[in-house]
Amino acid sequence: MANVTKGEQLYEGKAKKVFATSDPDLVIVDYKDDATAGDGAKKGTIKGKGVINNQMTNVMFSMLEKEGVPTHLVEELSERETLVKKVEIVPLEVIVRNVAAGSFSKRMGV
Repeated sequence: MANVTKGEQLYEGKAKKVFATSDPDLVIVDYKDDATAGDGAKKGTIKGKGVINNQMTNVMFSMLEKEGVPTHLVEELSERETLVKKVEIVPLEVIVRNVAAGSFSKRMGV
């Protein structure tokens, strides 16, 4: 386990908060239970969502690492928090669904 202490909040978005640490090259990501839809038009809370998002994210990053794809994952600190390398964010959002929904569904007529 990395020996770092949690510092000030650097960022808060729809799904997570990011905190500085005592190591300038590492940050802590804290996953929230907040849920939004319709570009933020609908807001609510889903108990346990942050825990599941943290677990799913770490499983995916671990799978990528196993296949030789480097990620920013360092270690899972708790149910909601993960220690990661501080990186420059690529402004790309990917939404994965098990069914056709939203604007894709409207555009494709499904």
